[in-house]
Amino acid sequence: MSKIVLVVDDSPSIRELVKLTLKCASYSVIEAVDGLDALSKLDGQKINLIVSDMNMPNMDGIALVKKVKAHPGYKFTPILMLTTEASETMKVEGKAAGVKAWLTKPFQPEALLSAIYKLS
Repeated sequence: MSKIVLVVDDSPSIRELVKLTLKCASYSVIEAVDGLDALSKLDGQKINLIVSDMNMPNMDGIALVKKVKAHPGYKFTPILMLTTEASETMKVEGKAAGVKAWLTKPFQPEALLSAIYKLS
């Protein structure tokens, strides 16, 4: 059975690129357009990893991470932040919230897969 990754990004093209990369590596993908949409997908199904953008409408990546980590069924789910944000301050804030890895856009598919293999 393939591992399931929740991809959260307000950009349809980024979601599609991440989805294609993951599907080629035999992952199943669930898509969400922002943090609120992502939370609605946390309905008890097994999710092995979350890949989230930082800057999104309605709920940003850090707020999403905090909500996921507060959810009993998903508090141990690893989260990779895939974002244009590269500041050390943001990375420290992300790590404090529970982010396990940080990858900046634009990204190489191989780098994304390498990070995902380590986390899932």
